Amino acid sequence: MTLRSRAARLTALAAAAGILLLGIPTPASATGPTTGLRAATTPSQCTASTRIPDAPTALTSLQSSSAWPLTRGAGVTVAVVDSGVAANPHLDASVIPGVNLVPDGTDASGRTDNYAHGTVIAGQIAAQLISGSGVEGLAPDAKILPVRVYAGIEKQLVEAGFGPNTERMAEGIRYAADRGAQIINVSISTSEKNAALADAVAYAQQRGSLVVASSGNRTNDDSPEQDDTDGARYPAGFSGVIGVAAVGSGGVVTKASIHGPHVSLSAPGQAVASSWPLGGDCVVGADEPATSWAAAYVSAAAALVASAHPTETPAQWAYRLEATAVRAQPDVRSNISGWGVVQPYDAIVMVPGTGLRGPKSPFVAASASASPTATPEAVSVVIGPGPDAAAISTATGIGVAGLIALGAIGALAIYVSRRREETAPRRAAPTGRGLYGSEEQE
Repeated sequence: MTLRSRAARLTALAAAAGILLLGIPTPASATGPTTGLRAATTPSQCTASTRIPDAPTALTSLQSSSAWPLTRGAGVTVAVVDSGVAANPHLDASVIPGVNLVPDGTDASGRTDNYAHGTVIAGQIAAQLISGSGVEGLAPDAKILPVRVYAGIEKQLVEAGFGPNTERMAEGIRYAADRGAQIINVSISTSEKNAALADAVAYAQQRGSLVVASSGNRTNDDSPEQDDTDGARYPAGFSGVIGVAAVGSGGVVTKASIHGPHVSLSAPGQAVASSWPLGGDCVVGADEPATSWAAAYVSAAAALVASAHPTETPAQWAYRLEATAVRAQPDVRSNISGWGVVQPYDAIVMVPGTGLRGPKSPFVAASASASPTATPEAVSVVIGPGPDAAAISTATGIGVAGLIALGAIGALAIYVSRRREETAPRRAAPTGRGLYGSEEQE
């Protein structure tokens, strides 16, 4: 990373008209977001009036056009445990009152974000279209619960006790679970296996929440924790948490992400268009992929799955996402990209059963569990049908019929839906789907 500017002072963000940030210093035994923010071209783009006309490119590879006719995330709350969520017209209808756990005298509902990190993540998940802008979240009908756990990463903020720390992050996870958030996004990582953080994750799982966390980034210039080696990061490394690596513009997970046994899935994390605290749009992660943004997209994908399957458990939502992710080998999880690149539509329509290959299924008590490998495999998103096209096409037809049957009444409705399926031509598999990806060097 080349840009090393510190976070703007609390009053300087608006005055600077959106100076972009990079670098997350973290004191000992503390945690911080896995990346800072970058401009697509110049910082002056990210002002209150900035509008990016095109839809985020990630939405195509994330199967939004196929998933949205089934669900857009309605009925699901996603907690953003981060730096707060500022006011933005993309988020006016999406954000509900949250909490500010930072004792810095700002508003109590978590709507202050002088660092910008949380606002970007909230937009990736649930931004709604506004005039002149193509920016939209992957789960635009979901609700965002802001849980502010740090104010920024400037030296004076850290010294004042307002910087990132594990204790406040654990408190934020517990708060989100108590407020009924089905999905809890934590785009923060630490190498410390903190007991309070582990207890908070277990508590959230008991309350019916799925925790999604970033896997960590290789480069963290401003952090005293100069550990760029691969290995577990937390909370991603705790059991039941989906740890997320970042896919770059080339379609694969790069060395920018920390690799290890904590990686469950991967998702786009480069050149992400989203909402900005000043009220406009901005593109972040232009130079390299970052796991903060990748985790946000997996949280949004999880929201779509939870909306489509509200009676299932967090473990079952996670299984749907992992089992249907694009990967090189169906039985192998990778320490680089986990079970592969998330595919929300495939996860929604998947029909659980003993014939599916991949992670151990919580739907089937006796299902086999694939062994993780210490030798990661490359993964990329397939454009067009892959080697498994026939199997996926069959599963898709069954899944769509299953969703129709959920809304039908009695055997007659089921009969009618099956007759319709028999007589109508089978729909083509949407772009980017499949369990298999072509081999590429990561």
